[in-house]
Amino acid sequence: MHMDIQIKEDLNQTTVVLEGEIDAYTAPKVKEKVAPLLEGFTGELIFDLSNVNYMDSTGLGMFVGFFKTVKANGGVFRLMGLSDRLKRLFDITGLAGIMEIK
Repeated sequence: MHMDIQIKEDLNQTTVVLEGEIDAYTAPKVKEKVAPLLEGFTGELIFDLSNVNYMDSTGLGMFVGFFKTVKANGGVFRLMGLSDRLKRLFDITGLAGIMEIK
């Protein structure tokens, strides 16, 4: 399974650009890169999923964890670039109602 992770940090905004598939094999790789950024994180965390072509429930769980951590610190959590298929996953699970999706 392929997963490319790019992290772009600006003053108070961090953008994580993911490319590939998010599943049980690649989610730990994403967590390993992102988790250290979240310790005491109070800025804006954006995930760009424009180039993610597949995601399973492991990916949804991963984003819920990131969301909870960022919100607990008073930060802003945003997902962007979701394909119709990924957007549908967030709609069906009700996560689209609590997470900001652009």
